[in-house]
Formats: sequence, C-alpha cells, structure tokens
Amino acid sequence: MTARAAVTVVLPTPPFPATMTSRLCEQKRAGSTSSFPSRRPSMRARPALSTLAIASFLTGVLLAMAAPVHSQPAATQAIDVIEVSGRVDPIVADFIGDSLSAAERDHSEVLVIQLDSPGDLLSAGQLTALTSKVTRAKVPVAIWVGASGSRAYGGAAQVADVAGILGIAPGSHIGECPTCRVRPGLRTTRSLSAGQAGARKAADLTSPTIGDFIVDLDGRIVNGHKLQTARVVQRGGQPRREPSVDVRFAKLSLLPRLLHTVASPSVAYLLLMAGMLLIVFEFFTVGIGLAGGAGALFGVLAGYGLAVLPTRPYALGLLALGMVGFGIDVQTGAPRVWTGIGAVSLVAGTWLLYDGVRLPLVSAVLTLLGVALFMLAAMPSVVRARFSTPTIGRGSIVGEVGQATAALDPEGMVRVREALWRARTSRATPIAVGQPVRVAGVEGLVLQVEPVEPDGPPRADAGA
Repeated sequence: MTARAAVTVVLPTPPFPATMTSRLCEQKRAGSTSSFPSRRPSMRARPALSTLAIASFLTGVLLAMAAPVHSQPAATQAIDVIEVSGRVDPIVADFIGDSLSAAERDHSEVLVIQLDSPGDLLSAGQLTALTSKVTRAKVPVAIWVGASGSRAYGGAAQVADVAGILGIAPGSHIGECPTCRVRPGLRTTRSLSAGQAGARKAADLTSPTIGDFIVDLDGRIVNGHKLQTARVVQRGGQPRREPSVDVRFAKLSLLPRLLHTVASPSVAYLLLMAGMLLIVFEFFTVGIGLAGGAGALFGVLAGYGLAVLPTRPYALGLLALGMVGFGIDVQTGAPRVWTGIGAVSLVAGTWLLYDGVRLPLVSAVLTLLGVALFMLAAMPSVVRARFSTPTIGRGSIVGEVGQATAALDPEGMVRVREALWRARTSRATPIAVGQPVRVAGVEGLVLQVEPVEPDGPPRADAGA
C-alpha cells in the first residue's frame, strides 16, 4: 500500500526508490524467487520524497517572487483637461493658475484647456499676469476652442495666443484680438472661422472633439518636449490611433462656479432687479421678512457680479429711481406720472448699465416686462389685501362714505374703511382728490362711487 501511494506522485525526475519497490513487489507476487524485503525500501522512499517536495516548494516560491519583477508594466502618463466657459474673470484666472501648478506638481504630460469665452473681465495687469503664467509654465499648455459653436474673443483669444498648441473645432470661431502678438494670423479685429484660422496659421490643429485633439497632440514638440499622447492599434483590420494617456478632467468647484455665474451680465442684472422688487414687496406687506431677506441676498450676489463687470454707477441710480417711481404710484393706488418716470428710468438704466459689455436683448426685454407686470398688476392687489378690512360680503360696503385718493376721471382710487379700492364714477364731472364719495355699488373688485352732495352725511361718518 505504501509503494502504490508513492507511484501516484508525478514529478519530472527519474524513477525513485519507491517506484523500484513497487516493481519488486509485483515480481514477488508473480512468483519471483528474489527475496528483497518490501518494507525496508519503503522506509527509504519517504525521506527522498519529502526532500523533493520541499525543494519543489522553494523553487515555486522563488519563481513567484521573481515573476512580478519581470512583468510589471511601465507607469502610464497622464494629462489634465480643464473646462473654461463664460468670460474670463478673476475666478477663472485663479482656476487656470491653480491648474497649472497642479499639472506641474503631478508631472502631467500636457495641460489642455477647453475654451469657450466671449471675452474677459480682467484688468490689463490681471490679463498680463495670466498670459505670463501660461507662457512660463513648466508643463506644456494646449488650448482647444470647442466644442462646435464655441468662441474665443478678446482677452480669451489673447490667452489662447500664448499657448504652446492651439486647436479649434469646426463650427467654432476665434479672433477679435488686435493685441495678439505670438500668432500673427490671430491679430485681427474680425471673427475667424475654423477654416480661416487654419488658413492664416492662427490655429495649429482642427479637431472636432476633445478626444481627437488629444490624439492629434501626439508627436508635437512644445518647448523642446515631444508629446506622447496616442498609440496605434488595430481595429477591424485597420490601424487606428487612440489615447495612450490617462485623462483627468477638472471644473470649478461649487462656490467659485456660483461666483463665476453671478458675474455674467444677464445673471447680475436679473438678480439686481429681483432683489429690488422683493424689497419693494416687503415694504408694502406685513410678514416675517422672508421677501426682504431674499431681496437682500439677491442684492449681495448682484453686487459682487456688478463689481466684476464694467458697471456705470449712474445707470444703477436710474434703475433705483425707476423702482421708486413705480412704488410711489403703487402707494397712491393708480398709475400716474411717477409710473411713466419709473418706466423711462428703468429702460434707460438697463440700456446704459454696462460699459463695453453687451446685455442680451432678450434678457433685458423679458426682465422689464416682468417688472411692469409685477408693479402694475400684482402690487395693487397686494396693497389692497394688506389694508382691506374683512367683511362678510362685498355688498355690505354699499352706502359707505370714503374719500378719493386719486382723481376719478372716470376711474381712480378711493379709501373706504381704511382700505384702498379701485373706483369708477358715472358722473360726467370728475371727482377731485380729497373729495368725499359714497359707494353706490360693487362690480367685481371695482367700486361704483358718486360724490357726496353738500347736504349729504357729514364727513365724520366717513371711514377715512
């Protein structure tokens, strides 16, 4: 039994004594006259087998330890891609500077900036500092104006001008940069399409996607460094190039992104108008200050955006005058001269708000229409609800005596029971401000009134 167990061990070596013992046992069973003892060789086989097993185990351990050393792949290079959209303001300038530092620290192959910007909001010194950082960066910088439909004008084009490699997507535009110096083809006051930029050598590459741009960077030399970003692979029997580097994308974090959004001309203008409307609303209502708090918050955000944007102070004064004008007529109860003054002031302030930055017409028109609708339709209802006295039915107000707060010719405003009402008179003679009136009927939310004759009830009976 012991000899048969030894035979089952498979090792690439000559026959062991255990195997020989097995053969001798077979001869003995066949009637051989040899008298070799079967148990003694078995005792010798055990130490030999144990020694061989230990040697095999140690050999396997050494091979396992050596295998990773020979099969460890080389480290993969990485590139960083950051996205810049909107105008280049101080937030974006800091973001680009921080990204350059991080790319240098991580030894990135190249820093790619995906750019879509109509211009900048930087001072001359800030723009010069930003272009200097891009020029002196230890890591290669490549800028891609994309995707299709993107643009890079003014200061944004000036930043793209100093990049080591400049690419553009078909359908995108670049230009309006008379101060560009590195690329003569980019020095123009016109907007250049992708084809025109390539023909004028204003752009080095025309790539439809960011992936194509990364692949097209392969083999380009920037500041003596040859970029390696792609490799050739076989796909469907055809050679193709694909990125050979790890791509790391980055965007602005939440708070910087919020401040960058607030610095947009449309957003800053909308926040300013909404903040002033909420403050006016809070003035005419009784509440716990939610509208006023929201208006103050909007005002703070708008203040930051307007501080970054080239804002004209007198235009802000015109916008404030417009809100005051509307508020005065809301208080009197009827749109009069101050409503006209407010409307003109709002339009003029909107038109003159920014210096050198265009406010989109659609944003301006929709915002002004919303302000007019709020002041002429919503606010009178709020004021009437604020100062009205609850009654069981509107018919109970018939016969009450009040006072005209705005001339009725034939419509105006009256005060009855300490509440302002829109009123109408059927008399041919207008009712002057301050003249006592009597409620003759109610039509919806409009009172039908008539002047109190001299022999009418004494004014002391009036609810005013």
